[in-house]
Amino acid sequence: MGSLTSGMQLLESAVRYALACSELVTAPVLPRPTPCVGWDVAALLDHVSESVDILRHAITAGCADQSPLSGDNSVWLDPTGGLQRQATRLLATCTASGSAQHLVAIGDCELATSMVAVVGALEVTVHGWDISVACGRSRPIPVGLAAILLPLAPLLITPATRRGLFADPVPVPLYASLSDQLVAFLGRQPLSGRYPTRSGRK
Repeated sequence: MGSLTSGMQLLESAVRYALACSELVTAPVLPRPTPCVGWDVAALLDHVSESVDILRHAITAGCADQSPLSGDNSVWLDPTGGLQRQATRLLATCTASGSAQHLVAIGDCELATSMVAVVGALEVTVHGWDISVACGRSRPIPVGLAAILLPLAPLLITPATRRGLFADPVPVPLYASLSDQLVAFLGRQPLSGRYPTRSGRK
């Protein structure tokens, strides 16, 4: 996953998955709570739109400044359309970036563009899942996407960095689907329900 092309391809896959999940959103579901604690669907769509715009800016400008969408009421008036517009711009950026590589300033740190893409892919993917669950029509994370993100997630989210970002991991057995394993690691209860242990206990 060290190459930019791989990182960008992963981010593209994540964005396309989140877009597919956002297509489930209708006006009546906007006030519904999501698995992302404290966020309803409308607020989460706004958050993802802003995150996607920050990612695009980071890739093109080399710094992860606050998104210009912050405080933009038009996104709130049309949260699904806002996400679709920003996602389309990010997809175009991923395609245009090709094999170029540079560092992105994030606070006092610098990360390679490929790493920024991987981190962004993880966030966009899990929030896509959150949106689909809130809509009552969960779409599992695609196997290929989950297979790549699952081993990377513990490298990006450590016990030291988890607090304030994700809830504690939810225990699931190794035979759980890759999608369930990933969302469980990110503190979500898989929709498959509580898996029984081999001894039959809950």
